[in-house]
Amino acid sequence: MNNKSDKTKEAVIRAMEDEIQELLSKNSKLELEAKSLRDEVNSLWAMMDEMTKSDIENWSHLLNEIKADVITRALMVSKIKGEA
Repeated sequence: MNNKSDKTKEAVIRAMEDEIQELLSKNSKLELEAKSLRDEVNSLWAMMDEMTKSDIENWSHLLNEIKADVITRALMVSKIKGEA
């Protein structure tokens, strides 16, 4: 009876060792995937920063044009009536 018990214990130990190896392998794959996803997120944030910077430059350029147009129109309007 002791021999049967030892064989059962050995089988359980082998099964657990196999499961541990499988879990370690899965863990390694997940760590690589996580690193890849972190790199992708960092790239996306960098792209968003560039887009935001570009938008700010574009909008400030348009704002400067609008200011110049408003100033020009204000200078063209005169409240003093001249003789024709």
